[in-house]
Amino acid sequence: MKTTNKKKLLVSCEEAKHICDKNQYGEASFLEIVKLNIRLVYCKITRAYSKRNTKLTKTLNKSKSQSISASDKEAMKKEIQKELTK
Repeated sequence: MKTTNKKKLLVSCEEAKHICDKNQYGEASFLEIVKLNIRLVYCKITRAYSKRNTKLTKTLNKSKSQSISASDKEAMKKEIQKELTK
């Protein structure tokens, strides 16, 4: 394999973290996943990041947390502003 091809497959730790995040949401391309997996083989820091990221995603998916709608947020903001002006 030529060195230019090797360089294309090797990514920095920061880029690997970004790819890891994209991968968690199913947004990483096949080539990015290959690059990430290569980095995971030799980088302890990236492996730890990936493991924590996976654990966090699983925890959030299992949780029963709910977010409020934009209209409810706006109503709450208005109510707070109303109370603050008193």
